[in-house]
Amino acid sequence: MKARVVVLGILIGMAATSACTTDAITSRDAADRSRELRSQLDQDVPRWLTEYAIPSVSIAQIEDGLIILAATYGVQSPGVPATPDTLYNIASMTKPISAEVILRLESKGQISLDEPMYPYWVDPDIANDERHKLLTPRLALSHRTGFPNWRYETGDVLTFKRTPGEAFGYSGEGYEYVARFAERKIGRPFEELAQTLIFGPAGMKNTAYTGRPWFEGRIAPPTDSDGKVFKPSIPESFVASDDMHTTAGDYAIFLLSVMNHDGLTEAVAKDRQTIQISRKAEMCPSAKAKLCPEDVGPGLGWEVYKFKDGTFLMHTGADQGTFTFGYFSPTSRTGTVIFTNSSNGGNIVLPILDRLGKDPAFVEFLRVLAG
Repeated sequence: MKARVVVLGILIGMAATSACTTDAITSRDAADRSRELRSQLDQDVPRWLTEYAIPSVSIAQIEDGLIILAATYGVQSPGVPATPDTLYNIASMTKPISAEVILRLESKGQISLDEPMYPYWVDPDIANDERHKLLTPRLALSHRTGFPNWRYETGDVLTFKRTPGEAFGYSGEGYEYVARFAERKIGRPFEELAQTLIFGPAGMKNTAYTGRPWFEGRIAPPTDSDGKVFKPSIPESFVASDDMHTTAGDYAIFLLSVMNHDGLTEAVAKDRQTIQISRKAEMCPSAKAKLCPEDVGPGLGWEVYKFKDGTFLMHTGADQGTFTFGYFSPTSRTGTVIFTNSSNGGNIVLPILDRLGKDPAFVEFLRVLAG
């Protein structure tokens, strides 16, 4: 199984290099590191794909604020090799992109994270529950709306499982709610806002919420743990929390944009990586206390891990036949994107991170979470 690997054009983060660092030195060092990673991945990834019955994986690596590598292994579909242009359904890794739209609107002064959403949007299902007046963008982005993950869990009727702001409760419905609020307050479709605020400025040309003509022949279809292939789920209308299609390289460009605080005020950028409600007690077993971060919990769009020597923002995605993973550190300016089109995809994440060899404290804690 031959790898399809490209070294992306070196993208220098806005604050990644000092004045005395030349482009020539940066490019040479990045190229050397890319070749090192390619050798390690070429040796092991094809074997892991076979071992775990995963059709393909696409990997992008950021180091020192540069995208140094995009590598794709396996087959997009039977007889069709996966390439760095292969599109993956990234499932819940859609959420950080949708959250970023909201944060950039906040930075432009067009919305406030703490304003009530009800003057602009109230879901009819909760119109008679006065608690809808407590809902704010901040609560939606940090999974504290009190909603279930999806309304089908409550008889296809949106309900409050708890009072907004009371506790953490992962909810795709919260992201759909805040996206509709933004559409109505700004008066523009959410997809258009994402294109204007994120995709266009960052140069993300391979990312979309809904189907596009250029999807043709590029999608890695979802595959379950037994190898059954499913028809790709391509939304006809935007879903703020799920089912976006993109490449690992494009998502790495997004991570760089977030890392560089593009389109954000410094105050909002700081807020994004501030833990909104701690989950350390439930996520950090006492037997593994020495490996635990100082704190962990939802930020705004990301799960935030605060270690003594650095901060890490992470998100994953898991739907039928897909598993995706991504993280970055604003401290070390590293980041990794791993996309698979398999329910078994989670099995390959830690082995890949081990080969990449960055951020060991964070990776070891992920191993604790994985059991």
